[in-house]
Amino acid sequence: MAKQDTHSFDGATTTADGMMYNGFLCKPIIDKCEGCDRVRPFEDQNYCYSFPQPASKWAMGRCNFATHMKTETKAQGKVNPLKASKRASKGK
Repeated sequence: MAKQDTHSFDGATTTADGMMYNGFLCKPIIDKCEGCDRVRPFEDQNYCYSFPQPASKWAMGRCNFATHMKTETKAQGKVNPLKASKRASKGK
């Protein structure tokens, strides 16, 4: 049994500016969105199911909805347990 797509654009209409869905004008995805799990096809274009204007999400850096991008975290240095307990007991 195939997994059903619960996020489809039922009731959406195509306009000259993009796709109208639930009162929002949705723009097609940009190249940075390729591979994201939130991308859904509608007619001959792909659209983001979570945000109507994907280009604006990428304007200031990385899109916070992107499922295909891994976040980079800096590894914390080792903490000396003896020093940590002393700091905790002093209330720092």
